[in-house]
Amino acid sequence: MIVVTHSEAETEALGQRLAQCLHAGTVVALFGDLGAGKTAFTRGLARGLQVEEPVSSPTFTIVNEYPGHPALFHFDLYRLKNAEELYDIGWEDYLNRDGICVTEWSENAREALPEDAVRVSITRVDDQTRQIEVEGML
Repeated sequence: MIVVTHSEAETEALGQRLAQCLHAGTVVALFGDLGAGKTAFTRGLARGLQVEEPVSSPTFTIVNEYPGHPALFHFDLYRLKNAEELYDIGWEDYLNRDGICVTEWSENAREALPEDAVRVSITRVDDQTRQIEVEGML
């Protein structure tokens, strides 16, 4: 599925709609350049999962945990050099915690992603417009 959004709000709304199709144990792997809209998309996912806290990119902490329905585990892999570093912070434990794992900068640990991960590629067309391709949905 390919969708074009024309604002940050539309990108968030797409994430919110996608959340309705997810279940505990799903991994959503986000791909895209700096400023593409990965965090905005994740904010929408969080809203769709009834997360009440503000969502921000966990660049320095690597992962933020948000209670929701189910819980959201939001990873930022920007600072990781490889998949081994993701395993070192307990990736496998998160996969078994009945939540949804969302990974920004998935390019940096592609080998750690499960085969059934939902892949979301976000391409910046201009200041407001994004082309978002979603693969792997049921």
